[in-house]
Parts: sequence; structure tokens; C-alpha cells
Amino acid sequence: MTVLNDVPPLSARFPGTRGRVAELHEIRARALAGPGGRATAAQHAKGKLTARERIELLLDPGSFREVEQLRR
Repeated sequence: MTVLNDVPPLSARFPGTRGRVAELHEIRARALAGPGGRATAAQHAKGKLTARERIELLLDPGSFREVEQLRR
């Protein structure tokens, strides 16, 4: 037996971890969704693209890594 086998899993050492991870996934999903349908429609009505749409046009797929995406 190694020392690593005696270490409890992260969820046991940090009981709130699962809830926090779920919260971060939710925040990330909201960030990716953008400002909402109404704001996006207003932007498109003006003949403009959203910031994410402009970034997608400028960069190669998969090359952009957003920094501080979960920051509020």
C-alpha cells in the first residue's frame, strides 16, 4: 500500500467542492450564452455582430482562449 491510497478523495476532503464545481459550470454556461436573446437581437437589428461572433470571424477555430471567463 502506498501513501496515495490512504488519501481520501477530494470530495471527502472538501465537502462543498461538488456544489462549487456545479456553480462554476453554471456560470460558464451563462457566460457562453451571452447577454441574452433580446440584447443579441438588438445588436443584429443595428447590423452589428456580438463580440463573440466577431471573435469567431477573426480567429481560427479553437485558437481563442478566454481569460477570466468566470469573473463576475
